[in-house]
Amino acid sequence: MQETPTAIKRLVREWADIAHDRDLRQALRALHGQFGRWERGEITSFELNDFVHQFHDGASREIWKRYATNHLEPAVAAAMAVGVLRKEELPRELLQHVAGLIEFYEADQSA
Repeated sequence: MQETPTAIKRLVREWADIAHDRDLRQALRALHGQFGRWERGEITSFELNDFVHQFHDGASREIWKRYATNHLEPAVAAAMAVGVLRKEELPRELLQHVAGLIEFYEADQSA
């Protein structure tokens, strides 16, 4: 098996961090809306607390598991397949490195 060049490893980590941040931001927007409801008195503090725990045990945990690995190429490719990252913004050498994974996740999305 061929060793991945250090420059590619760095790009994978860099773009996985960007994807992780974007994934988390998207999930936090839904939770943020619940804080707005709480501030307006539409839900109680107890209900808000339940939303926070649901977020932590659900979306937050799933996102964390996606990026808490030493093998970040699948996370980058999956982020591209669902639109968290766009092909136009990624460096060409990174796109080439994860091309097969991107095809796999895009095919999975269309199935």
